[in-house]
Amino acid sequence: MKKIFVWALIASLAGFLFGFDTVVISGADKKLQAIWNSSDAFHGTIVMGMALWGTVIGAIFGGIPTNVLGRKKTLIWIGILFMVSAIGSALANDPYVFAVFRFIGGLGVGASTITAPTYISEIAPAKDRGKLVAFYQFNIVLGILVAFLSNFLLKDIGENAWRWMMGVEAFPSILYVLLVLFIPKSPRWLLSKFKNEEARKVLEMMGQEADYEKMKKEIEEDNENAALANDTIFLKKYRTPLILAFLMAFFNQLSGINAFLYYSSRIFQEAGLGESTALLSSIGIGIVNLIFTLLGVFLIDKLGRKVLMYIGSIGYIISLSLVAMAFFFHWGGMAVPVFLFLFIAAHAIGQGAVIWVFISEIFPNHLRASGQSFGSTTHWVLAAIIPSLIPFLFSTVGAGVVFLFFAVMMVFQLLFVAFMMPETKGISLEELSKKLTKE
Repeated sequence: MKKIFVWALIASLAGFLFGFDTVVISGADKKLQAIWNSSDAFHGTIVMGMALWGTVIGAIFGGIPTNVLGRKKTLIWIGILFMVSAIGSALANDPYVFAVFRFIGGLGVGASTITAPTYISEIAPAKDRGKLVAFYQFNIVLGILVAFLSNFLLKDIGENAWRWMMGVEAFPSILYVLLVLFIPKSPRWLLSKFKNEEARKVLEMMGQEADYEKMKKEIEEDNENAALANDTIFLKKYRTPLILAFLMAFFNQLSGINAFLYYSSRIFQEAGLGESTALLSSIGIGIVNLIFTLLGVFLIDKLGRKVLMYIGSIGYIISLSLVAMAFFFHWGGMAVPVFLFLFIAAHAIGQGAVIWVFISEIFPNHLRASGQSFGSTTHWVLAAIIPSLIPFLFSTVGAGVVFLFFAVMMVFQLLFVAFMMPETKGISLEELSKKLTKE
């Protein structure tokens, strides 16, 4: 189990790069708009939003290398994409070149949301799968916290502070690539490619050699059924996992989480805080996110996925309603930061801890990467659209209306959890496949 823990931890560090890459731009947000004299629309869609469109493309097509090259090789390429993006963004001298390199980083983010959870779910024992896949989410929030902290520490080093903010990500990217070289390939992927002896050796390293024949038989049956049916995730029999993946990703983004992470400093300044106080509040958000994600990782295999989603949904509704009221009634001081701390805590223990675990569990072995890609694509299309609209929406309808809309959407999430979402804790991937597939 110790080896599996280490391998899962290494693979999950893709989440650290994801979190860092997503949020580091928040420190350079207003500076870049001033340097390039961009309109709100151009700044939101091109400078800030281009990484998210890269993420969409990475999510759409990330299942292909994950299946063809394998989980391990794809993770290596993801690390390389992050490294190239960090160096290129730091050296860019105009918004278009900057946007191209941010797009490359987005490809890494999108692909990582497929490959890392898929790899971890395939090496993890059923009883520990939730917390091991949730390491990915833990590393996302660790990356977010480190990015907020890095931005704060670098903000006063001169005119080119933004270049250092963007470029420092190259160092963890290089380290990640080197670490991934030492993890084994997924035994389930090896069996699906008929590399049986290599799969047996990996299972022996994992201490699961007794599972080899059973796993081999189930994956062979899975492959035979897929070949006969010319399977895709869009067949009628996979409607249930497809709808579940779509709704999980849909509600994740309709909470407003990515809009908030991208524009945390701007939101705090809208609420009347100074720039330095806003940056410090962003660090506070990162710390709360980390603490409650750790709590979610600890509880996900004990309480189950549904209980965490109940807690998160109720927390969302309360916190987002309070944030909306704070903007409507002009509550000053630390009201908005405190309410947003509650919001981020609700996200971390609920959707944050559950989404990548749940989507990685509900599809059959031969369609896992494709299903993960579908859920991830839904997630990132919305994550590209919503943050891109934030500067425009704040200047037209106002922040209060925006946060009220997010609160209403979380009422619908609560209904989804209550009436549609199945519990997946402690059930093997093969058993879940049979349970959710309608022949």
